Amino acid sequence: MTINFSYEKKQVIQALRYHFLSRPEIRIMIIVVNLFALLSAILFYLQHITPFAFLVGSGLWFMLMIVFWIVLPGTVYKKASTFKDHFTMNFEEDQFSLGNERGSRSWSWSALSKFLETPNFFHLYFDSRSFFLVPKTAFADRDEVFEMRQILKEKIKKK
Repeated sequence: MTINFSYEKKQVIQALRYHFLSRPEIRIMIIVVNLFALLSAILFYLQHITPFAFLVGSGLWFMLMIVFWIVLPGTVYKKASTFKDHFTMNFEEDQFSLGNERGSRSWSWSALSKFLETPNFFHLYFDSRSFFLVPKTAFADRDEVFEMRQILKEKIKKK
């Protein structure tokens, strides 16, 4: 199967949000900050803390959400020239390849550690931090998306 694609900024930003929020350390931090904000709201309601302490807890929560929802994905998008290129990907029985006007590279399926499917992309992970986004809009129809999903399930074994 061969696909050709370019990226759309809004979809990439959303995919980067999925990536960051799927990281276990970020999930734990968000849970802790949410518990802290909830606890500060309860303590403020019960008048055990001052309004300033509640404001600090709420401010921390808002800052964290802004960083993970807007700042971090935007920064990654701006720094990565990858999202401005046009790509061709070829999926074969024992390998897959990626190419653009500057060259191409092939990997065996064993190079991938996992994949994640989001509404607009397949995230192909080489390790916990390096991944490649394959847009679903590159496929001709839903049948090809389904076929790609089956290929990824078959080829990428949990390690």
